[in-house]
Amino acid sequence: MALEKEQIMALVKEGLQEDESLFLIDLQISGGNNIKVIIDGDRDLSISDCVNISRAIEHNLDREIEDFSLEVASCGATEPLKYPRQYQKNVGRKLSVTTGEETIDADLIGIEDNKIHLKWVAKEPKPVGKGKHKVQKEAKIAFDDIVKAQVIINFNK
Repeated sequence: MALEKEQIMALVKEGLQEDESLFLIDLQISGGNNIKVIIDGDRDLSISDCVNISRAIEHNLDREIEDFSLEVASCGATEPLKYPRQYQKNVGRKLSVTTGEETIDADLIGIEDNKIHLKWVAKEPKPVGKGKHKVQKEAKIAFDDIVKAQVIINFNK
């Protein structure tokens, strides 16, 4: 007998109510009742956040009736941003944002009116003469226009 996704989703939501700064990114149940839950938060997550969600699920399922494996993890640093709520936590960080037309590596300055506000420096041809010069650029991109966005991790800081 397979576990029902709706049943697990209800347990996850119940667990998330304990800390409203946490939210669900993904829930998967694969063959053999392997449950994988990915969470994120408005703040950096701790191991205890994952443990609390794990307990909310595990303590409400009976292994005697249905065996399962359970993994609860935080959204990885290399995972694309999926939800507007994730962008807020990353204001001030550099993102790689892909739209239908281009990919921009820029600083996330803020979020307003369902758009992200980016700022970056681009090299463009000089208006007169040869060569390129640096130009400060800004853009506001609607969440709906973002194909993919990822935090650029800088190990040099």
